[in-house]
Amino acid sequence: MNDINQRLDRLPIVGSHKWVIGIFMFAYFFELSDLSTFAYAAPQLIKNWGIHLHAIALITSASFGGMFVGALVGGVLGDRFGRKTVFVLSVLVYTGASFLNGFAWDIWSLAAFRLITGLGLSAMTVVASTYTIEFFPAQTRGRILSLIIAFSLVGIPITAWVARGLVTTGPEGWRYIFIWGALGILVVPAAIVKLNESPRWLERRGETEHAQRIVARLETAAIARHGELPPFRADQQLYVPPKVSHAQIFGSEYRPRLIVFMLTSIFSTLGFYGFIAWVPSLLVEHGFSVVKSLSYSSLMAICNPLGALIAMTMIEKVERKYMIAGAALFIAVLVSMYGWTTNPVLIVAFGAAVMIGLQAITVAFWTFESESFPTDIRSGATGLIYGVGRMANIIGPFIVSGLYGAFGYYSVFMYIVTCFLIGGAIVAVFGPKSTGLSLESIGEAQTGAASKAMLDMKAVKTRGSL
Repeated sequence: MNDINQRLDRLPIVGSHKWVIGIFMFAYFFELSDLSTFAYAAPQLIKNWGIHLHAIALITSASFGGMFVGALVGGVLGDRFGRKTVFVLSVLVYTGASFLNGFAWDIWSLAAFRLITGLGLSAMTVVASTYTIEFFPAQTRGRILSLIIAFSLVGIPITAWVARGLVTTGPEGWRYIFIWGALGILVVPAAIVKLNESPRWLERRGETEHAQRIVARLETAAIARHGELPPFRADQQLYVPPKVSHAQIFGSEYRPRLIVFMLTSIFSTLGFYGFIAWVPSLLVEHGFSVVKSLSYSSLMAICNPLGALIAMTMIEKVERKYMIAGAALFIAVLVSMYGWTTNPVLIVAFGAAVMIGLQAITVAFWTFESESFPTDIRSGATGLIYGVGRMANIIGPFIVSGLYGAFGYYSVFMYIVTCFLIGGAIVAVFGPKSTGLSLESIGEAQTGAASKAMLDMKAVKTRGSL
């Protein structure tokens, strides 16, 4: 591990860290809000535009098509031009497109605007999670990402209740909920002024002096606040990983890991959005009114932040892959119970429990995938994994609508159960270990060539210097 990484991993939380937390909380708040907006607008569109569930599936699929492209492009651009630059650009894209959603005039225009929105949303998610994993110390990075997402998830119930008020105001009420999603643009000035570029990324790009200056400022702030810096971790070696290109993501060293993460991403995304995106519309199709459907969905959504808060208490104590597998099993059981009942109280109770599990698994997986690849390709690999999951969900809405049409309401939930059981089993059996490890040891030491390099460095002192 090199000097920059050792120094970052021993830092306590200082002012610059808190700015990162606040900025990402705000950005994720409206990003997660926007992911929910169409689900709440859809019942009104079905009623007022006279469209079928297949049209809702088309628009939803367009959004996920945009997410696929945005994750791939945003991930590669994040590795090429920096985490901060791509973060700001992606926020501008998704908030601008969300605003345009509110002015759609037919199915095709709304699908086009949702596609562009999805592009910006997923690019932002990839680079923000990558930045968080790189900027915060090894012992806190999972907990910090959990905290950011926990606060941001408040956007889902708030958006649900905002939607309940706006969508039901009249035939055009659905338009206002998309304009609400565009308010994320307000974070851009703070991001430009207060975010540093990732020192790890700068160092790998050869901008070592710039990286050193940022880390030195963080250390000065830490000394001013705490009086002295914590010691270096005894298990860290002064190791400089070899350069890695994006082409090597598919090579023998990283391909097995990539396949595990992509399969887990595919099944978890199909299951996640099979539930989240369809709950309001399926309740309407099952005989509940639009108002009751939105009310039940809003009550369920209140529990979203609890999932991330629970994850925050566990994520640095439980190995990531076992936490993901356990959450997947929990979700599978609760989803089957949700689909079985027609009692409104039980629908809300089981649905709320599912929401908790969904957000816990999201936090754990976002942390896990971002920390499992080297800095040179971290954003690109994360984007590929995230994007493949979103690409798979292009067909997800059609699977849901097809199952509902052919086999009825309960078949949709059995499909969701199957997705989570498969995804959880894959990551539990084949996923790498990462909890509490340095990013460099996760990204490099568990691959063949890198393991050999680490063994060759046994004589190197375990304590670095400033």
